[in-house]
Amino acid sequence: MTARLMQSLPDSGAPAQLFILLHGVGASADDLVPLAKVLRQSFPQAALLLPDGFEPFDAAPAAQGRQWFSIVGVTEENRAERVQAVVPTLIDWVRGHQQRLGVGPAATALVGFSQGSIVSLEAAVAAPDLVGRVLAFSGRFAQLPEAAPPLTTFHFFHGAQDSVIPAQQSTTAFEHVAALDDGDATLDIAEEVGHALHPALLERAVFRLTHHVPPRLWREAMSLAGAPTDAA
Repeated sequence: MTARLMQSLPDSGAPAQLFILLHGVGASADDLVPLAKVLRQSFPQAALLLPDGFEPFDAAPAAQGRQWFSIVGVTEENRAERVQAVVPTLIDWVRGHQQRLGVGPAATALVGFSQGSIVSLEAAVAAPDLVGRVLAFSGRFAQLPEAAPPLTTFHFFHGAQDSVIPAQQSTTAFEHVAALDDGDATLDIAEEVGHALHPALLERAVFRLTHHVPPRLWREAMSLAGAPTDAA
């Protein structure tokens, strides 16, 4: 399990939202503190959890980084298997903290960078009732999903100059999810940005969280108002 968990809770009262931030390979929870500060400013009543990866970084043990799955010898053929090996543990971990903090799936967001995005995306697909949103920075699906989780909105953020995980991965994921029944996704690509949590992408993340209304909420509102649910 995780070696360490950083958390930030509201100054008073119960949490209204839960953000779980998952770092990239070879990194640690500390690397996502700037992102946590941005989210805290916009969502003062949220609980923020920043866990270290479940495993030591085996590609450079002396570096004392963490990982969600090993990248030693990783290929397109075996990546999905490695991700699926950790996803059940991540799902149980998320549900445990949802219960502890009293925050339901619809108000929970997985926020990942690079490898953290990969496991976030796959966890949301594997457990369709797990989270309301996934914010995937510089990430990708290990394998494109056959069905979209109806509860979840996917927000993809990528630097156009990313040489680690090409931005085309986010574009492909966005187009694929948007074409699925009940699929809900957004895409933001920042020009002249590489494999990084750039301020421009963080700004877009806050915008998406505060302005994007998931279609399921629109349909529910229209149903309560007695209007046709397919109204434009």
